Amino acid sequence: MKKRVTKAIFPVAGLGTRFLPATKSIPKEIMTLVDRPLIQYAIDEARAAGIKEFIFVTSRGKGALEDYFDDAPHLESTLRKKNKKDLLETLKNTSMDSGAIAYIRQHRALGLGHAVWCARRLVGNEPFAVILPDDVIAAEKPCLQQMVEAHGETGGCMVAAMEVPTEKSSSYGMIDIKEDHGSMVSVNGLVEKPSPEEAPSNLAVIGRYILTPKIMQNLNKIKSGSGGEIQLTDAIDAELQSGRDVYGYRFRGQRFDCGSKAGFLQATVAFGLARPDLRDEFDGYLRELMAMQQAAQ
Repeated sequence: MKKRVTKAIFPVAGLGTRFLPATKSIPKEIMTLVDRPLIQYAIDEARAAGIKEFIFVTSRGKGALEDYFDDAPHLESTLRKKNKKDLLETLKNTSMDSGAIAYIRQHRALGLGHAVWCARRLVGNEPFAVILPDDVIAAEKPCLQQMVEAHGETGGCMVAAMEVPTEKSSSYGMIDIKEDHGSMVSVNGLVEKPSPEEAPSNLAVIGRYILTPKIMQNLNKIKSGSGGEIQLTDAIDAELQSGRDVYGYRFRGQRFDCGSKAGFLQATVAFGLARPDLRDEFDGYLRELMAMQQAAQ
């Protein structure tokens, strides 16, 4: 009987240097996309997939991230006195039950694989998910929920997969496809950030994973890889070398790279236009802006 996936690791120890000076004083993960922090989108997606235990791998300076998930008695009291029921309901989604969330420090920035390994004692002998909050995915059914449902049929390790232009392969872990079954592909190997000439396919791994506990044992043995870091893809590739199954899952949805300024702006536009309370005014402004630009040319 396959174990259900109920634990998720959120690697949030990065400094967010691409968003300086904003990230000098606030963690990148609580920068707001419309009116919700990036981390809230990740948490909501995890909850929809049935995740019950949330493990954050953090670093120095992330206190505001921890405070975000705490209760805010003074704020809640003020809203209650003013009968702001809608805002009180919104706040409910930002609080976590006692014991549901844990924080682990990554003292040295040694890569994604090392960040995941830091949570090994909390994962135990169960399959677990990894969610990278930088990757925000707009989908009718949340991406991780799609993957958990598919994983219930396959077991093994699973990575979210997305086709990318070949010239961008050096920014991703790329999948060497064994068999392609449409939404699901069986994986022959993973190559971390290959040059376009060496990319085995145009199918890239993006920030959603479902992994077996064996991954932690693999990470124990791995030396630094691409970029001098301990790569998670190397630990997943070790599963393949041991004859165990790894799958790529072509999720249904649109992924935004909110670790880049351009991706963050694109996501802001897309999510703003998707909001019924903002759509008309925002769409009108964008149309007016485009008309002004065209007239100036």
